[in-house]
Amino acid sequence: MSGAGWRIGLLAAASIFASFGAGAISAAESATALQAQYTRLSAPLQKNPFGRPLVLYSVETAEGLQGDIYAVVAYPFATVSAGLKSPSNWCQVMILHINTKYCQAIAQPTGTMLRVYIGKKTPQTLVDAARVDFIYQETAATPNYFATTLNAKTGPLGTRDYLIQMEVVELSKTKSFLHLTYAYGVGFAGRVAMQAYLATIGAGKVGFTLVDPNDSGELDLVTGVRGVVERNTMRYYLAIDSFLASQSEPPSAQLENRLQAWFTAVERYPRQLHELDRPAYLEMKRAEVIRQQSTP
Repeated sequence: MSGAGWRIGLLAAASIFASFGAGAISAAESATALQAQYTRLSAPLQKNPFGRPLVLYSVETAEGLQGDIYAVVAYPFATVSAGLKSPSNWCQVMILHINTKYCQAIAQPTGTMLRVYIGKKTPQTLVDAARVDFIYQETAATPNYFATTLNAKTGPLGTRDYLIQMEVVELSKTKSFLHLTYAYGVGFAGRVAMQAYLATIGAGKVGFTLVDPNDSGELDLVTGVRGVVERNTMRYYLAIDSFLASQSEPPSAQLENRLQAWFTAVERYPRQLHELDRPAYLEMKRAEVIRQQSTP
């Protein structure tokens, strides 16, 4: 598939899913569209730089940034559906991300909210972290397809309109096809804050997409804000995958299993995702999970 055709296909699928979230098309039509996307992406799913059946796409517009991951996961649809239809389980996913300091599912009269604190890649008090309130919605559920959406009006560093969408369709008795979207809006203040980050601790960081050749005629990996959204989209996807993998373990072993699995997974892509060594990550996350479990 050509680069242009691949981009068009990905954007079309993202548009279809957004339309479904707005109630424009049925769950059956969304399932069919995702199955068709799986067929269209058969070549890059089999041959890509990730070492797994995964395709990553990102886009920057005047309004904000979006990352999309399409991946085949080696779990039955029932396992994926049961695990990721629970708001509290989403907190078990979110806390694996290196920047997530805390997550709590809160039942409200209008639905469920995930109160999330996002901060540095090192230990941090909640007072110093940014609070993001995601509204959780299950937007579709059928015997072979489901979709969930997390929305937040505001985020850290002047960002807004956060969106985490996931849809999954059954492929076989042992495999499912997952589409994850991670997007947010960026205004003037957010762009200033992001540029400050990229000029300091974010300098030299890259994403996963190859872009136009450099002066030496070699392809470069994307940098800047697209690199940021690609890294975080991948971190969230690996958190989902690590959570699903842990579901086959005894309950007492699941937390440690997914912490270890997430770190192992991100270290497969050290140029993009390495931030801490394993003992530091595990110590920080174990403490954050205890705080998450004990803070009302």
